[in-house]
Amino acid sequence: MSNPPASTAPLAPFRGADGAAPDADAILERFLAVTAGRGLALYPEQEEAMLELLGERNVILNTPTGSGKSLVAAAFHFKALCAGERSVYTCPIKALVNEKFLSLCRDFGPENVGMMTGDASVNPRAPVLCCTAEILANIALHRGATSDIRAVIMDEFHYYSDAERGYAWQVPLLTMPRARFLLMSATLGATGFFERELTRLTGAPSVTVRSDRRPVPLEFEYSETPLTERVAALLEAKRAPIYLVYFTQRSASEAAQALMSLNVCSKEEKAALQVELEHARFNSPYGKEVRRWLRHGIGVQSNDLF
Repeated sequence: MSNPPASTAPLAPFRGADGAAPDADAILERFLAVTAGRGLALYPEQEEAMLELLGERNVILNTPTGSGKSLVAAAFHFKALCAGERSVYTCPIKALVNEKFLSLCRDFGPENVGMMTGDASVNPRAPVLCCTAEILANIALHRGATSDIRAVIMDEFHYYSDAERGYAWQVPLLTMPRARFLLMSATLGATGFFERELTRLTGAPSVTVRSDRRPVPLEFEYSETPLTERVAALLEAKRAPIYLVYFTQRSASEAAQALMSLNVCSKEEKAALQVELEHARFNSPYGKEVRRWLRHGIGVQSNDLF
């Protein structure tokens, strides 16, 4: 069986010529070669953050949405893999954990990646673990200073200040001195406190990499046009996919039903969806409705907390 193309092959860890862990320069060179093969080029903020992480520093990455924070996290995972160490990526909700788990499997191979949430566990002893913040907090409370996790990536770090769930972001920072941290958020204020406390906890320098440059500009619009009509206009203008946010599952379901009147997909796309859905199982109480919406090109995602 031939190897997959460089653009799609998992990013495999490697060792030095003497069998030792490669140095930071070699890790960065290999990582950049693979990302270049996938058609990716680094923004200055990404390169700066990677260099700081490879220099054994804690990093607070405060850059806008769409600026490639996930690529910085991938470099941190890769560094840990090459050193034979474990790394963990935390998300605030299960839906994001599931999505990130699949992404990490593509990046590093499914044998190297595990997932843990409140109701699912897959390959939990893998060197790269993706989990909800509460799972990492439990690990930190149970093992803390003796944990074998050396690289901690906390996405949506602004949850630190959440009155109900913030403890899950706080506990690892208080109890895991042997780890190095990458804390990521697009919405942070002053970070001097976190830099000082991370340095005090881990004994390693801590820096903030910040930018307000948005690689993908946002467009703002206020409209009094009924939603279904506005979505129809966006479809006509070839501006799909379209992501709609609702605060309850019922509202999302009602919107999905209303959008069934629109031609979201072409006949060919609907046929392709039908083929893909033939062997999918929909066992939940809403399974029949979800299948029907999907065949029309409409998906509904429920972001359970944990």
